[in-house]
Amino acid sequence: MRLGVLDVGSNTVHLLVVDAYQGARPVPAYSHKAELRLGDHLDSRNRLSQDCAVQLRAFVDEALGVAEDKGVQQMLAFATSAVRDAVNGDQILARIQAETKVDIRVLSGPDESRLTFLAARRWFGWSSGRLLLLDIGGGSLEIASGVDEEPAAAVSLPLGAGRLTRDWLAGDPPSRDEVRRLRRHVRAEIAATAGTVMRDGRPNHAVATSKTFRQLARISGAAPSSDGPYVRRILRHADVTALAERLARTTAADRAQLPGVSRGRAAQLAAGAIVADAAMDLFDLPELEVCPWALREGVILRRLDALPE
Repeated sequence: MRLGVLDVGSNTVHLLVVDAYQGARPVPAYSHKAELRLGDHLDSRNRLSQDCAVQLRAFVDEALGVAEDKGVQQMLAFATSAVRDAVNGDQILARIQAETKVDIRVLSGPDESRLTFLAARRWFGWSSGRLLLLDIGGGSLEIASGVDEEPAAAVSLPLGAGRLTRDWLAGDPPSRDEVRRLRRHVRAEIAATAGTVMRDGRPNHAVATSKTFRQLARISGAAPSSDGPYVRRILRHADVTALAERLARTTAADRAQLPGVSRGRAAQLAAGAIVADAAMDLFDLPELEVCPWALREGVILRRLDALPE
C-alpha cells in the first residue's frame, strides 16, 4: 500500500510518501516539505494568524497534488504542538477539511509520545529491554519509557526548542541571564516528571529522535545522514553539556555553519541543547542512541496494525 503521511509540525509541514505493508518496514518513496514555522506565529492569545492558515491550506493543496502524482492510495494526516496549542487550531483544520476533504487529526501530547515510542521499539526490537525515549520537537519534549510496545509512561512537556527560543531567548546570542533562567525552568519541568518516568526502573537502552538530537549528534562527530539509517549514531552526555554551553554563546548565523545544522533550525539549537543536557542529566543517561524512526513512522505502524489480516 502506498501511503501519504502529512505531518503538520511546529517547524515543518511534511508530506512523506511511503510503501508500507503489514510485516514489512515502511520504505520512503518521496518527500515534500516546507518550513512554515507555525509555532513561531502563535500570538499572545495563542491564535494562529490568518496568514498561517492560508499557508497551511496552500501546502495541503500542494500535498494533494504530489500524492496524486505519486500514486498515494491513502492519506494519513496529523498535527502536533503548534496546532494543538492554538485556540483556533480546530477551526483552521475544520475549514481545510471542508475545502480539501483532508482530515488532519490533532494528536495529544501523550499520544505523540506513545507513537514515537512505538516507532523506536519497532526499530530497536525487544532485545533493547526497557526502553527510554526522548524527542525534542519545535513545541514540546516527548518522554516515554517501558518494556512493551505501549509505554508504561508517556509524557509531553512544553519544552520544544522553538517554543523556548521564542519565549525565553530574546538575544542573538542570548544573554547569560536568559540562559540561566531558561536552564532553571527546563530542569524544574523535567525533574517534576522524572519519578513517573523512572518508577519502574532504569532503562536498558536510552534513545533519541528528532532533528535537534540528530544535529547535536552530527556536531559531536556522528555520521552524516547521507551515510544512511543503519549507521549507529551515539550522542554522549559530556558532549551535550559542552555544546549546551558553547551554542548559547554563539549567534544563529555561527550555528548554521556547523555540520548538519540547517539555517532554519540554527536559531533554536541552543535551547534544544539546554533541554537535551537537562534530560540526560536528570535521567542519568551517559549516552543516547539516535533512532532514525520517529512520529511519522509510529503513525504508519499503528495504521498497519489496524488493517485486517
